[in-house]
Amino acid sequence: MNANAQRQAVGMIELTSVGIGHLVQDAMIKAASVKILLARTICSGKYIVIVGGDVAPVQASVKAGLEAAPDGVIDHFVVANAHPDVFKAMGQSVQLGVSAGEHPSVGIVETFSSASALEAADAAAKAANIVIYKIHVAMALGGKGLVLFAGPIADCKAALEAATAVVKPKGLLVSAVTIPRPSRELFVDYV
Repeated sequence: MNANAQRQAVGMIELTSVGIGHLVQDAMIKAASVKILLARTICSGKYIVIVGGDVAPVQASVKAGLEAAPDGVIDHFVVANAHPDVFKAMGQSVQLGVSAGEHPSVGIVETFSSASALEAADAAAKAANIVIYKIHVAMALGGKGLVLFAGPIADCKAALEAATAVVKPKGLLVSAVTIPRPSRELFVDYV
């Protein structure tokens, strides 16, 4: 997945069933001129479809997908102007330096759905001066989502607040933590 300048919006539907997921994916593609960014099975037998494109087509695509399977939807969203860091972190292409004081704090948001993790990541990236360095959705998490970001403590707290404000009202927040002065080993996979 890459943050193409033409992909101004991103939309996602997370479903309870793989079969219904394929039905929804087909409806989304037929409804509007969008690009499938990711469509696949995820843990716990769920299915996700993520589309990108101009705002109106993405909205139409997600609407069509929701209409195709109203009973199988776990979560969904449309973000009109997705932050490019979300795509980098999903693609595992974020490199962090770990010199002393470079990332004085880490924020972690854990959600019950993959869609809400992406929404949380977008809100966090837009709210503060942080680096999202990992977005992990569903696989090996029992279908949950995880967002990790780093930056100054005040920015991590502001980003965490913005992320939880998106997820908590849906009842999909598992945990939200800030780790001040994290150990270098916390970043070992990301340098």
